Amino acid sequence: MRRTPLNLFLLMTVVLAVSACSRQSLYDNAIAWERSGAGLEPAQVSIGELDIAYLRSKEPVDGETLVLIHGFGANKDNWTRLAKEFEGQFNIYALDLPGHGDSSKPLNIGYRFENQVRYVHQTMAALGIKRFHMMGNSMGGAITALYAATYPEQVRTAVLFDPAGIMEFESELVERVEAGGNPLIPRQEGDFDRLLDFALEKRPFVPWPIFDVMEEKAIANQAVNEVIFAAIRDAGFEPDFRNAITDIQAPVLVLWGKLDRVIDYRNADVFVEAIPNARKVILDDIGHAPMVEAPARSAALFEAFLAEQHP
Repeated sequence: MRRTPLNLFLLMTVVLAVSACSRQSLYDNAIAWERSGAGLEPAQVSIGELDIAYLRSKEPVDGETLVLIHGFGANKDNWTRLAKEFEGQFNIYALDLPGHGDSSKPLNIGYRFENQVRYVHQTMAALGIKRFHMMGNSMGGAITALYAATYPEQVRTAVLFDPAGIMEFESELVERVEAGGNPLIPRQEGDFDRLLDFALEKRPFVPWPIFDVMEEKAIANQAVNEVIFAAIRDAGFEPDFRNAITDIQAPVLVLWGKLDRVIDYRNADVFVEAIPNARKVILDDIGHAPMVEAPARSAALFEAFLAEQHP
């Protein structure tokens, strides 16, 4: 059965009425149901002192591997809707980066892009994954680009959804941060709702008990989010990242929502100019997370992109 907003709402209502479960239990059930509907299951691997949580395909397929890297303050479940579009086509791995989701959240490790590339590489090694397609959103897009430049032998193709790393054209986020606020870091009740309105042009439906737990988790992560944001804040204004991605050998698709208030879509041209084999697609009615706001369109664009590489 297809997971529609109405189906999800009815499921939550029935579960709550029958089992009188807590909001946390309701949240856990809903997340498990969405993952199962996308053919995914949770797992965990250790790299040194870090525990890395991730989602993987429940049923391995005789096909290639797709690795998914979320953005700042997000988690592996941001990819569930897109992963559903690829069920049965790829062996999917969606990671929780350190400091996010269910992974370890130490405050005293490096969170710059190059540090996070290293953590992803160690995770891939621990999982025995040697070659794959890679997608990343926002901060995860910058990590994906830098990973492809650093380990070109591993990356078949890369898709950058509204990537961080270059800020030649400043956005509304820059203006707000310079004014003393940061809409990406919830600190109190109501902030998470405002974050979603700021980041997404097309918000997916989320029942209120699930939303409340999501907000509580976001607020609880304030301290580590402050550390991570400080580590990556000025990277988009430094030349090192732009120079590094000129070494990318894999075909790259830069997919950007034109209504992105977090990172200005005009930076897509700078990425395409810097990366030797890159092309861009701008989605006129989408914000900062195309894979969440328009998963079917995003999947179709990736499939068309792959077909261009391998007619």
